Amino acid sequence: MGKKGLALSLCAMLLVSAVFLGACGGSTSGGGTTGGDNATASGGALQPIAKEDLMVGFVYIGDIKDGGYNEGHDQGRLALEAMGIKCQYKENVPESSECETAIRELLDLGCNVIYTTSFGHMDWTEAVANEYPNVYFGHATGYKTTDNMCNYMGKIEQARYLTGIVAGLKTQSNKIGYVMAMPYAECIRGCNAFTLGVRSVNPEATVEIMLVNSWVDVATAKQSAIELLNKGCDVIAQHHDSTTPQLAAQDAGAFAIGYNVPTPNVAPNAYLTAAIFNWAKFYTDNVQSIIDGTWAPNAYWEGLDSGWVDIDPLTDLCPPEARELVETARQEILGGYNIFGGDVLNQNGEVGATDMTDDEIWNMEWLVQGVIGNLG
Repeated sequence: MGKKGLALSLCAMLLVSAVFLGACGGSTSGGGTTGGDNATASGGALQPIAKEDLMVGFVYIGDIKDGGYNEGHDQGRLALEAMGIKCQYKENVPESSECETAIRELLDLGCNVIYTTSFGHMDWTEAVANEYPNVYFGHATGYKTTDNMCNYMGKIEQARYLTGIVAGLKTQSNKIGYVMAMPYAECIRGCNAFTLGVRSVNPEATVEIMLVNSWVDVATAKQSAIELLNKGCDVIAQHHDSTTPQLAAQDAGAFAIGYNVPTPNVAPNAYLTAAIFNWAKFYTDNVQSIIDGTWAPNAYWEGLDSGWVDIDPLTDLCPPEARELVETARQEILGGYNIFGGDVLNQNGEVGATDMTDDEIWNMEWLVQGVIGNLG
């Protein structure tokens, strides 16, 4: 899920509000992926496709066995195959013209639905989508849509808030480390949500970030975790596609919060829980809407209430009180609680925002009180 660069990301942040609200009609929760009119109704070239005629292609930035982001998306492919739908995929596809090449290879294989899964795949996907108006496209983590291209992302910050509660209860040093892949809004709002969760149960705890500047550099991710551990952090969280931060925590006798998919067996002496995606929910619903003729080129950003994101069951390494507190908070979020509600303080202790809207959360460029480090 790597991204092209900070300049593009900041541009995306400025543009996403209009695109997102226009595509979703201002609603970002509970809608699933099957609402709206088929593009044919508005003059597009798309038509429903019978299940037996579908061929779904996937483009991944990394390895489908990475124990993280790419494996999570690939579980969606496997769910489609379990439905009897034919699929193809390309893995380890960088955010370059190689993405366009991979998409065209999938088209040559007969794919009539294609999903690309990294932010930097977005422009290449858009270009090919415009060239093939009768093919369905989807792009994860970005902000662009066309008549035949939707985009989609889970509100993983809701699950991160819950994992923050676990970390805040577990830490003894009140120093928690956070391995952050990129200085982008997606990572920023996730870290902020995690920190708010931590400080909801432990106001004295801090969360120190360390940037990797890569989604797939496993060695640097592990070294970043080691540096945080050497600074006294006794719980390591991550927004990175690998599991190496968890391994570093286990090697140091510390504890870890995972990300993307459940990985309790990777570092069993360290793993507490994880903020996880259920990409299979999106893919099965979205493909079914193509079959049903109800597909729409929307921008989807769904949370706990949709089943797209959740917190992995807590292991026995978690404090006894954690389960009840996490479940209480989880039910509050399901009931509409805004984790960025009220006055949200920035790193300087000043009010950075109040009762943040989805648009403000999506475009978050600043760090909350309790976070140590910067985005430079």
